[in-house]
Amino acid sequence: MVEEKRSSFTGKIGYVLAAAGASVGLGNIWRFPYLCAKYGGGIFLLVYIILALTFGYTMIIAETAIGRSTKMSPVGAFRELGNNKQMRIGGWINAIIPMLIVPYYSVIGGWVCKYLYEYITDDVNAIAGDTFFVDFITDGFKAEIWFVIFMLLVVVVIARGVENGIERVSKVMMPILVVLAIIICVYSVTRPGALEGVKYMLIPNMANFSWMTVVSAMGQMFYSLSIAMGILITFGSYIKKDVSIEDSTRNVEFFDTGIAILASLMIIPSVFAFSGGDPDTLNAGPSLMFITMPKIFASMGFGRIIGILFFALVLFAAVTSAIALTESAVSTITDEFHCSRGLAIGVMVIVMVALGSLSSLGNGPLANITVFDMQFLDFFDFLTNSVMMPIAAFATCMLVTNHMGIEKIEEEVMRNGHPFRRRVIFGFMIRFLCPLFVIIILFSSVAQVLGMISF
Repeated sequence: MVEEKRSSFTGKIGYVLAAAGASVGLGNIWRFPYLCAKYGGGIFLLVYIILALTFGYTMIIAETAIGRSTKMSPVGAFRELGNNKQMRIGGWINAIIPMLIVPYYSVIGGWVCKYLYEYITDDVNAIAGDTFFVDFITDGFKAEIWFVIFMLLVVVVIARGVENGIERVSKVMMPILVVLAIIICVYSVTRPGALEGVKYMLIPNMANFSWMTVVSAMGQMFYSLSIAMGILITFGSYIKKDVSIEDSTRNVEFFDTGIAILASLMIIPSVFAFSGGDPDTLNAGPSLMFITMPKIFASMGFGRIIGILFFALVLFAAVTSAIALTESAVSTITDEFHCSRGLAIGVMVIVMVALGSLSSLGNGPLANITVFDMQFLDFFDFLTNSVMMPIAAFATCMLVTNHMGIEKIEEEVMRNGHPFRRRVIFGFMIRFLCPLFVIIILFSSVAQVLGMISF
């Protein structure tokens, strides 16, 4: 009865594009390039790809199969399969993560909306000014308005449902995103001096390797592939039984990593062309997209056009990921509290406004209030990405190995005669390496913030 009532994707393409939309977002276009630039370029990319093809692949398969076999969102799936208190807690952690991420994610999405608007209406040199970004995010009223605009974009799509909203938007937005990425990438790598940036990004150099390269790549993989957020369990519950989980996973992996590489090729060669690979510029961190890139655009011919295309691409990516995060939360609320979809969306709007406003105002009126010396946005990012996601991933590994059974995952993946080509890798990773990795990452991240260790 539940299966008949539950929404579903129309087929493999709908799921792949929606899952890719969930994966391809600010994590790829904002977060991946600045981490890649900061933590070694080519060696960071190599570590990330290895992790994505092993750890990431394993977790995507596991979460998608859990969702499809139970036809439930994370809390219900963990409750049905785990049948004990610890597993139920694991399900709720998976479910709460997107509820905490989407508010601050929407704040950054609001920044993207603001920049796109400014490139359409303002002078590129004004946007490239040294204080433009800081003046904007410290102005509580402006930051809040743009946060609300982005949030409303997401809510409108979510309100239309799975097939009419999420799938339809993903089918349009994802191909546009790829085309825009390729256009800007070609422009970037053909700038004078950009070739050194291409070499830095694509050729691994062990001299640039550190433990933080691994920690950052692992954290980025969670963020980028939408692992341990409940999203893939939720989307898995919408997949029809005749869709190949392994083929879909491979497509999502390829799409996600491809966009991350394209985004890095848009940004890192531009930095080299603009600054000659200045270390301070490469280490700009989160501000790379909002401070460094506008300076680069201002120095280019057709800077306004490139700026519009760039931030339009980032906005497309941000919206699709925010949709996935919100859908996961809405699905949990409707499943667990047996309420209408409309009421669940209303609850999420309240949560997004309340928590998002803390992040939005955290650089302005609330700047003096910090948690562990972090502004609200940074704290929510640390809490979800470095603490809750590793715990959620560990819970998923325990659910599969100790309760559901690896055999049931394999049976779900091979349903209707579909192959499971990397079955041996999956079994080894889910039993041994994945639990070990997430414990190490959890300890490293928390210990660093508490000042117990430094890298």
